Amino acid sequence: MSVRMILLLLSVALFSYACAHTIGASSLAVSTEKPPPVTDQKVSFENDIQPILKAKCQSCHFPGGRMYDKLPFDRAETIKKLGTKLFTRLRDEHDQKLISQFLSQ
Repeated sequence: MSVRMILLLLSVALFSYACAHTIGASSLAVSTEKPPPVTDQKVSFENDIQPILKAKCQSCHFPGGRMYDKLPFDRAETIKKLGTKLFTRLRDEHDQKLISQFLSQ
């Protein structure tokens, strides 16, 4: 194998790792568990929304993350301000329903 081919493969691997790390590997994982159904009960930011955001956005939008100063996801006000713009990154239907329910309260 030539040196150029090895460098190309290493570059692709490094780029793939960086992308997965940036958006959070947990958001790429496929879950086999069914999420609990969305009900008409009041959705709590601390109990329902924040765990979703921590699982998928922790690396950038929580304390220590590079986007925390601009968009702190540990604050309900930020999520209310962003609204459904969050859905560009959070594509899970169950998560979107919970967040929509939270926003409509």
